[in-house]
Amino acid sequence: MEARRLEERYTYSDYCTWDDSERWELIDGVAYAMAGVSESHQDVLIELLGQLRDFLKGKQCKVFVAPFDVRFNADGADDTVVQPDILVVCDRTKLESGKGVIGAPDFIIEILSPSTAKYDMLTKKRLYQQSGVREYWIVDPDSKTMAANVLHDGRYNSRFFDYHDSTVPIEALDGCTINLAEVFDVS
Repeated sequence: MEARRLEERYTYSDYCTWDDSERWELIDGVAYAMAGVSESHQDVLIELLGQLRDFLKGKQCKVFVAPFDVRFNADGADDTVVQPDILVVCDRTKLESGKGVIGAPDFIIEILSPSTAKYDMLTKKRLYQQSGVREYWIVDPDSKTMAANVLHDGRYNSRFFDYHDSTVPIEALDGCTINLAEVFDVS
């Protein structure tokens, strides 16, 4: 099953009028319904968030978790808004008074759900690359694997890891490493 998609064209103004009980994202004016999350999704999210929070204490960069809007073209068509599972912003001038981020975060993590895997791996990866997100991780709780996409010369270079890789560096956050064995709760 793929992410549910509405064919009409929408803007951020339309998006702001929608019922908060359903989560949606807009990419180039097309609305995509967000999937519900599983227990394994939550477990992975909490561990990643904890490791990032601990590393970022006292630093300029700040970590956020969905729902937190990221608007990539707010000064133009304003027809793209996403809610990554986890994001890190180092340039605090991009923060929009507690509502979200305008512009590209430095680091984004999406945790795959079966219904949105293709959307996260293709549509969002392309969007994040074009928008200048320095690093984008795609984490799969089921296979206990992770793809790190690092932006070089406007294109993502991908590296693949699994739970056997004890620590993985985040290139966009100098000195930060994530322990994948802990993320995937492998003892």
